[in-house]
Amino acid sequence: MTQHAPLIIDIAGLELSTKDRQRLKHPLVGGIILFARNWSNREQLSTLCRDIKKVRNDLLVCVDHEGGRVQRFKTDGFTHLPPMRALGEMWMNDDRGREGSGAMRATNAATACGYVLGAELRACGVDLSFTPVLDLDFGESSVIGDRSFGRDPRVVGLLAKSLMHGLQISGMANCGKHFPGHGFVKADSHHDIPVDKRRLTAILAEDAAPYGWLGTTLASVMPAHVVYPKVDSRPAGFSSKWLNDILRVQLGFCGAVFSDDLSMAGARLIDGQQVSYAQAGVVALNAGCDMVLLCNQSVDGGQAVDELLDGMTEALMRGLWQSSDSSQTRRLALLPQMASPDWDALMVQPTYMQALDLIP
Repeated sequence: MTQHAPLIIDIAGLELSTKDRQRLKHPLVGGIILFARNWSNREQLSTLCRDIKKVRNDLLVCVDHEGGRVQRFKTDGFTHLPPMRALGEMWMNDDRGREGSGAMRATNAATACGYVLGAELRACGVDLSFTPVLDLDFGESSVIGDRSFGRDPRVVGLLAKSLMHGLQISGMANCGKHFPGHGFVKADSHHDIPVDKRRLTAILAEDAAPYGWLGTTLASVMPAHVVYPKVDSRPAGFSSKWLNDILRVQLGFCGAVFSDDLSMAGARLIDGQQVSYAQAGVVALNAGCDMVLLCNQSVDGGQAVDELLDGMTEALMRGLWQSSDSSQTRRLALLPQMASPDWDALMVQPTYMQALDLIP
């Protein structure tokens, strides 16, 4: 087995530069996350993904591609997927008074969304999308909002399971986010450090409930950069209590754990101290994350990316974090187990065409 490679980094442009290739060859790099700036058209994306795999075929090619306002690729044949709220609203609207018909249509539509989402990305060489959002919509968070299926954790859990079924059919793994829940707080962790003052019992009963119910279906989880002070003073993604004691032991989760973006404001202040990206990465890994993401730091030459690589290497040599065979196994398990479909063949595949008809 290759060495534990916990770092997920990004690139600035539409193709790999010499420096990008050097970074991707670094033994601590386990994957890459793509953004809209890395997209021009399907041919370009497919070429980029092939080039990434030529550098190292075990690199995990990821993207945030949920539907609605969080969909990185929207042209050249990609289906415009609805925000997840649309599926929750469908659940509530029964057909001609037939009780439960809305729920059935919504779960079918969720499976169709998951299949189309996964199949189109896989046809271009993308391995994993960080979806579905499991946050509940309390009507407070603008950063979550219509990305959520709804307010009821039971509806969220079942629609998410249906969407993950569609992803599974397409050959793609899944990532539930943002554990234990980002929907109750107003602040956006990209820019602030949200604080949720509720008790653990309340969070487990509502926000975190889907994680327990979906334990056998979730392939990976991304924790929130939110502080829950009645549980731990650290944000969930840097808290062993949240990741080990609650997520793994109490809720029985066995899959991979990704940190959210280390460049977000919610990741830059730990225990009251400003930290570097490498320091945040070390804390996240020691808390129970298998992989850590650093996003949007390649666009100005990538000095921050190089500092992360150097800092994490030095920290490993100093014994500040340890390479983990189990973390590496969980990362490799997220790689697709079936060949990517051909785009043109996918477009006329009966399963795909039927799924398109079910998407609202």
